[in-house]
Amino acid sequence: MLRFLARRTLGALVIILLISAITFFLFFALPSEPALMSCGKNCTADSLAVINKNLGLDQPVPVQYWHYMAGIFTGREFSAGHCPAPCFGYSFANQQPVWDTIVDRFPTTLSIALGGAVVFLVVGVGVGMLAAAFRGTWIDKLFSSLSLLGNALQIYFVGVLALAVLVSGLHWMDNPAYHPITEDPVKWFTGMLIPWLVLSVIFIAGYSRMTRSLMIEQLSEDHVRTARAKGLGRSAVFFRYAWRGALAPIVTIFGIDLGSLFSGAIITEFTFSLHGLGRLAVSSVTGTDLPMLMAVMLVGCTAIVLANIVVDAAYALIDPRVRLA
Repeated sequence: MLRFLARRTLGALVIILLISAITFFLFFALPSEPALMSCGKNCTADSLAVINKNLGLDQPVPVQYWHYMAGIFTGREFSAGHCPAPCFGYSFANQQPVWDTIVDRFPTTLSIALGGAVVFLVVGVGVGMLAAAFRGTWIDKLFSSLSLLGNALQIYFVGVLALAVLVSGLHWMDNPAYHPITEDPVKWFTGMLIPWLVLSVIFIAGYSRMTRSLMIEQLSEDHVRTARAKGLGRSAVFFRYAWRGALAPIVTIFGIDLGSLFSGAIITEFTFSLHGLGRLAVSSVTGTDLPMLMAVMLVGCTAIVLANIVVDAAYALIDPRVRLA
């Protein structure tokens, strides 16, 4: 197991390094002048040259990339002073430390990702299991129809509808907002509840259909029929054999979805005016803010590859037939 994790971690580091290099070099292929963001309205050629020197933009791109990556581990020196590790530089837009902004925005994205993932995983898998258990009945048909409806919906439509009905119309819930869980857990929960529910609607549909299909397939396997022939009860066959066989593909998709949510639920954050990593990524792209863009990209990429490593390692616990070697 340890050798497997070490090998996967090394591969993940290579992937992150390649993505960071591609992003960095593609940025300088854009027809833009990053120093203009810091130059102001009365910008002259001399002041522009000074800003380029202070930001290190007057050096060759490979040298800039080396200094950037080295600064993450050792820190860097800027005209504004020393930037301690992990140093992702200073934003071109507001000259604030990038890492401080990431630390400030990440709890919002983390709250959306974890809360939404718990809701859509529990509800989606539960609905799919019920549909498979009552295959062909009105329960199965009802859940299948609702899942098709959920697949057709979009977050920005469901989000606006939820705000209009639950917040403005019925006044059942507060307007979505992020409050640190360490300061007020109740406000944190109530402020995140609508984003969780809206985000879950889209994912529940996919997970319920996938779980139903996998469970039906597993219930027709030879080992499940053998367990029934030996006299095991319906619940024991359903959970002990069929459910465990269907779990691996669900965990695979869940790991990918969770990693993507950690990198920023962009539409959800924009719909409810939440300031997380997804919204920060969009603003850094539109504002040509390389340090902020690189930091968000590295955090998101790391979240995705770590989620995949955890999923691969979990296979050994879920399915004893899996051999990590």
